Amino acid sequence: MLYPVARVINLIGPESQRLWNATHAEATRQLLAADANGLLGIQGSFALVAQQDERVILARSLDRPLRYFLAKAADGPVLIVAERIDEIASELSRHGWADQFHPSYTRMVPAHHTTTLRLVGCPDPNPIHQRFFDPARGTLPADLDVIGRRYIEALYEELRRWLAAHDASTPIGVPFSGGIDSGAVLLCLSALLLNEGQSAARLKAFTLSIDGGGDDAQQAREFLRRTNLEMLGETIGVPSSALDPLRAVAVIEDYKPLDVECAAVNLGLLAAIRGRYPQWRLLVDGDGGDENLKDYPIEENSELTIRSVVNNRMLYQEGWGVESIKHSLTYSGGYSRACVRSYACAREYGFEGFSPYTRPAVIAVAEAIPFAELTHGSHERLYALKGEIVSRGIRSVLGIEMPVFTKRRFQHGSVAAAHVSRLFPQNEVRYRKHFEALHAAMV
Repeated sequence: MLYPVARVINLIGPESQRLWNATHAEATRQLLAADANGLLGIQGSFALVAQQDERVILARSLDRPLRYFLAKAADGPVLIVAERIDEIASELSRHGWADQFHPSYTRMVPAHHTTTLRLVGCPDPNPIHQRFFDPARGTLPADLDVIGRRYIEALYEELRRWLAAHDASTPIGVPFSGGIDSGAVLLCLSALLLNEGQSAARLKAFTLSIDGGGDDAQQAREFLRRTNLEMLGETIGVPSSALDPLRAVAVIEDYKPLDVECAAVNLGLLAAIRGRYPQWRLLVDGDGGDENLKDYPIEENSELTIRSVVNNRMLYQEGWGVESIKHSLTYSGGYSRACVRSYACAREYGFEGFSPYTRPAVIAVAEAIPFAELTHGSHERLYALKGEIVSRGIRSVLGIEMPVFTKRRFQHGSVAAAHVSRLFPQNEVRYRKHFEALHAAMV
């Protein structure tokens, strides 16, 4: 026998929504209407829950998590919605339902989809996922100048909207490696501030250096020198002893090695910024830029081929898709999963983060790039595309020659090369065991 949801416990407060052009109530009405155009029209960052009788609909933007859990109570099923797994566990414990919990029973709402639950009970029916963001693929001409201009125009516009939604006196930090993504963000923000008649002194480019080493520190200085923005740079020194990957596991509630180690250095950077600037709030980063322009070494993942990378819709943003066997119900896939490495770390230290690369308008341009036609099956051509596209776009839109350096992961560029293997051993078994131990007492 099936019963309707007896209650929805939503642990995500309206104040946590970062909506630029709608109130929380208006966004919720759009969600209930299940109108794809309406949802795409919601600007900003959101994790929304709407209920109408027995129907519950959930949706989120790509840059933040939204999890749910179905508990059994005497009066019927209770749906608990939260950002974090441990928040769900604590709520279950508070109601005396702790014995129902296991982290693998939690579910992540996949990005770019609405998740609808209607009648839930025993047995629990699967939710219905309906895509609301489905950009056209491969529609741009194979002209890197055109592609670059369109991509940076979209990036610039998303930053303009974000800037307009915040007080003009609030300082802005950019976690800055001197790489392509953070470099384009910094250049666009600097130009925007000047165009809006505001002071570029609001900006700081924070570069992490662990134990005084890392190629990123030198690269960042060179980037700033060549773009005449040296006054914005600030190196943040962090000792390697402050890096704790097991703490990162607890913060991001995940065990994938690259995400754990990225989160570990991110936590080190954010802790140091918070210590130096107790009131700092706004950060704009380059997360999602690699995913948009498919700039990951295919050779490091035995499941991937260049054909699967260039021919699958939003593969790096969403993983293999919600209908696939490989899609994780607990975590989602691609950056839809990995967004927690930025969001949870920023939340841990009271920062409000934003990346324009995660916005649908920017992703839509990236999806319109004819990758297969441009690469002809060549890994090297694919890896070279990002620097060509972004640098040409910056030149066209801003009139600036942007330096392009060799790609490095955040955790690898922040430390001397000789210490990478020691500090970042990519030990998934260790991380997974620690994650399981964190929740063992809750099961």
